[in-house]
Amino acid sequence: MPDPRFFPTPNPVSAADLAGRFGFELRGDGSRAIKGLAPLHLAGPHDLAFVGGKANLDDALASEAGAFVASEEVAEALADRPCLVSPTPQRSFAEIARAFHPDPGAVAGPAHIDPGATLGETVRVGAGAVIGAGAEIGAGSEIGPGAVIGPGVVLGRECRIGPRAVVTHALLGDRVRLLAGAVLGQDGFGYAVGPAGLERIPQLGRVIVGDDVDIGVNTTIDRGAGDDTVIGAGTKIDNLVMIGHNCRIGAHVVIVSQVGISGSVTVGDGVQLGGKVGIADHLTIGAGAKVAAGSGVTRDVAPGATVGGYPAVPVRDWHRQVVALAKLIRRNG
Repeated sequence: MPDPRFFPTPNPVSAADLAGRFGFELRGDGSRAIKGLAPLHLAGPHDLAFVGGKANLDDALASEAGAFVASEEVAEALADRPCLVSPTPQRSFAEIARAFHPDPGAVAGPAHIDPGATLGETVRVGAGAVIGAGAEIGAGSEIGPGAVIGPGVVLGRECRIGPRAVVTHALLGDRVRLLAGAVLGQDGFGYAVGPAGLERIPQLGRVIVGDDVDIGVNTTIDRGAGDDTVIGAGTKIDNLVMIGHNCRIGAHVVIVSQVGISGSVTVGDGVQLGGKVGIADHLTIGAGAKVAAGSGVTRDVAPGATVGGYPAVPVRDWHRQVVALAKLIRRNG
């Protein structure tokens, strides 16, 4: 449940008012005041909870929640209990949660803003943040405490840059979110063998980020060596992800925690990469493909394919390999 120390208690609102505001069909008595949000097992008589599906129906029937966000099917099973009917209960609950508990603003305090930087209307800058010469910050954006926005960086409107995040050599679209400690635009990993050993290859590209991209805590995205590193619109990147230089990540891609993507990889639109996936350099992951958690990708993946294992193969082949290996061990054990 939301702790009021971190998530201030919203003003009470009736279930009927919520239904009208968000366009839900209301079932049951809508007069009860809703004062907070909670999971089914913790919800009280003035809390709103969501029911993911029929598998959660018993938990819903046992819950003390004052109202539910539920599908048509679940709402019928809950009889006269107040329900906001939605075909996508989790998404609708998230919409209400964002309205109840909007992102907190940046912590006010002294910051260093270069006179050559341009800040749009209602930009908020946290204590100890640094904004370099020529940087452009779009209207309504927030820069968290201790964050660094390098010279020439462009942020679109309503971006959220978390505490101690670092953005250099980058152009970001609108509504981009960087969580704490994320680093965009640092040198890619490029070296050439010279007479004295390894010599650094200058990384002269940028990081280009589309609209509505989320980038998690301590994730790093290197700038391109010559070409740009590109993150497509609507892509969601979890914590502790590494994306190498010159990568091209499509739109609406999901990248789960601890994924490592080597340089010059192309990831198509709508790809889903499970946790701890590793991808070798210069490969292409086709649009709509899925890669199982912990897999190592060493060759191209066809569009729409589902692969897993190390090296990653079609998921059915991987399952057969696992079964065959288990049988071999038992036979020789």
